[in-house]
Amino acid sequence: MGRLSGHHVLVTGGSRGIGAATVQKALGEGANVTSLDIIAGPTLGANGLSLAADVTNAADIARAVAQAVAQFGPVTGLVNNAGKNSYADPVKMTEVEWEDVFSVDLKAAWLVARAVLPTMIAAKRGSIVNIASVHADMTYPGMFPYAAAKSGLVGLTRSLALEVGPHQIRVNALSPGYTETFLVQEFFEKNDPALRDQVLKAHPMGRMAQPSEIANCIAFLLSDEASFVTGANWRVDGGLTARFAG
Repeated sequence: MGRLSGHHVLVTGGSRGIGAATVQKALGEGANVTSLDIIAGPTLGANGLSLAADVTNAADIARAVAQAVAQFGPVTGLVNNAGKNSYADPVKMTEVEWEDVFSVDLKAAWLVARAVLPTMIAAKRGSIVNIASVHADMTYPGMFPYAAAKSGLVGLTRSLALEVGPHQIRVNALSPGYTETFLVQEFFEKNDPALRDQVLKAHPMGRMAQPSEIANCIAFLLSDEASFVTGANWRVDGGLTARFAG
């Protein structure tokens, strides 16, 4: 029996990177898993379902959640992982560009949570993990306003944890550091490929995370082993934010 046996876990942005690793980890821990992404991912077998959905669109979310629930029953674990980088000038950035970032990195987490919370509340059971970033605490020039969106996600996590705590539903954020994903590779390519060596030297462990290492922590927060953990922001960054510059 895995730690997530008897659970139905829904993962947004589940087709690649941390999302894909979380899907595989949850399956390995015995859960039924639904992966949502803007383009449906690969077939996941008898205990998995890959669906295409726009997580910034409430009607699209409702359709996908209804299909997932029809397949596996009520969602008991939600991982709000869908996100996007942002490289904008604070003066030149348009309102449309701003809203596009916040729709994916912040609003979508509320929309998907809103879709699954009624059945969690009815069952008095559920765990939500919002994938934030160390950018919620510290950031880098040229990524405006990514840090603002991720800081908002941590704030949403705390607020939502207080709202649904009386129903025995837990809500936590997990803030990865540098992880070997497409978004991090995009960051290096957007700035300077040589920056990768500088980043590695700044890590106490001398390396970045693998997506599976982040997924291990997500699985714990989803599981009943984390039954008294809520309203927290877990930094999983290999010690990066523990050090001064220099």
